Amino acid sequence: MSEATSDKEKSPIVSATERYTVGNYARIPMAFVSGCGRRLYDDAGRAYLDMFSGLAVSSLGHGHAGLANAIAAQAGKLIHTSNVFSNEPSARLAREMVERTFADRVFFCNSGTEANEAAIKMARRHGGERYEIVTVSGSFHGRTLGSLAATGQPSLREGFGPMPEGFIHVERCNVEAIEAAVGPKTAAVLVEPVIGEGGIIVPPEGYLEKLREICDRGGSLLIFDEVQCGWGRSGQLYAYMEFGVTPDVLCSAKGLAGGMPIGAVLATDSAAAELVPGTHGTTFGANPVACAAALAVLEAFDTEGVLENCRRAGQHLAAGLAALAQRREDIVEARGVGLMRGMELTRPGRPVVDAALSMGLVMNATAGNVLRFLPPLTITTEEIDEGLAILERALEQTATEEGG
Repeated sequence: MSEATSDKEKSPIVSATERYTVGNYARIPMAFVSGCGRRLYDDAGRAYLDMFSGLAVSSLGHGHAGLANAIAAQAGKLIHTSNVFSNEPSARLAREMVERTFADRVFFCNSGTEANEAAIKMARRHGGERYEIVTVSGSFHGRTLGSLAATGQPSLREGFGPMPEGFIHVERCNVEAIEAAVGPKTAAVLVEPVIGEGGIIVPPEGYLEKLREICDRGGSLLIFDEVQCGWGRSGQLYAYMEFGVTPDVLCSAKGLAGGMPIGAVLATDSAAAELVPGTHGTTFGANPVACAAALAVLEAFDTEGVLENCRRAGQHLAAGLAALAQRREDIVEARGVGLMRGMELTRPGRPVVDAALSMGLVMNATAGNVLRFLPPLTITTEEIDEGLAILERALEQTATEEGG
C-alpha cells in the first residue's frame, strides 16, 4: 500500500479527491464506502478490521442503530437555529456533561482545535494581565494558530510564523521544568493527561497531582486536553477520573458524538465567568444534530456496557501487545490506557501500517515509530485477537523486507 498507485488503478473516488481537493493530507489511495460494527468496506468490496476508528472518533463503531436513528430523527425535526436561541438537544447534553463531571458550564463548538482555542481564550480572560500558557514537548493541541502555538512540536509550526506570543514549552513529564516555567504571568498550564499524537505517553505516577498543586499555588488554571483520551477512551468517561486529578477546564471532541463534528469545553464557574456575550462564539456550535448524536453515544455508554467493555477489551489488547513485545526485538515497549494503546518500534512504523492494511487491518503510526491503536470502544476480544494476529504477520513481513 505504500507504493504509488497508478491513475489507472485508482478508484474514481480517490482520483476525484486528488484532483479537486487541497493536497494537505498524505492520504492512502483507497476509499471506504460503508461500515458495520468494527468492519469497514472499501469501494472494491474488501473488508477491514478497524482498530483506528477514524482517529478515535467512531466510538461506537460503524452503523450503530441507536446513533444512526438519533441523527436521522433530529435531522428530520430541526438541524440548525444558531446560538441566538437555545435548542433542546444541546441543553440536555450540557446538563448531562455537567452532572457527570467536575464542570459547572459547557461551551459547544465543532472540533478539538476549536475547543482548545476557546480554552486558551477562557484562560486569558480569567487571568486578567496574565497571558502565558505553559505546555509540554510532544503535545498536540490542534492546527489553528492559537492551538498550534500551544502544540509542542516545532515542525508543525514551520512556515506559519510568526506564532501568537505567550506560549512556553517545557519538557514533558518534567514537574521541575513546569514549576520553573510557571510565574506571575502564567494564565494556565495546558496538558494532555495522556499524550496522543506525540506517541501515546502515559504520565508517571504523581505527575498530574503535582501540576494541580503548582496551579493552585500560583493561581493558574489547569487545562486538560482530552480531545483524544476523553469520552470513554480511557475506560472512564474522562481520563482525569482515571488519574484522580480534577482540572479547571477540559477540552473534549473526537469520539464525543460517534462521528458527527462536535467539540466541547467543560469548565468551572470561576474559569468560565469572563466569557461574557461578545467575547467568543461559533456559528455551528451546539448544533442540534451533533448534540443528539452525543446524547445517543452517552445512552450507549449507560445501557450497552460500553465503558465496561472498553476496560475489559483494553486490558486484553494491552496483554496481547505486551506478549508480542516480549517475542520481538524490534519492539521497544507497549503502553497506553483503555483502548488508547501504542507500540514503540526500533524502526519506522509506516511500513507496518501499510502491510497491515493490505492484510485487512486499519491502524496508524504516530511520532514516526509508534504504532497507534484506537479501536471502537465496542470492539470484542475476539476481534482484538484477530487484529493482533494480522499485526504480527505485518511486523514479520516488513522486518524480512527490511532485512531485520
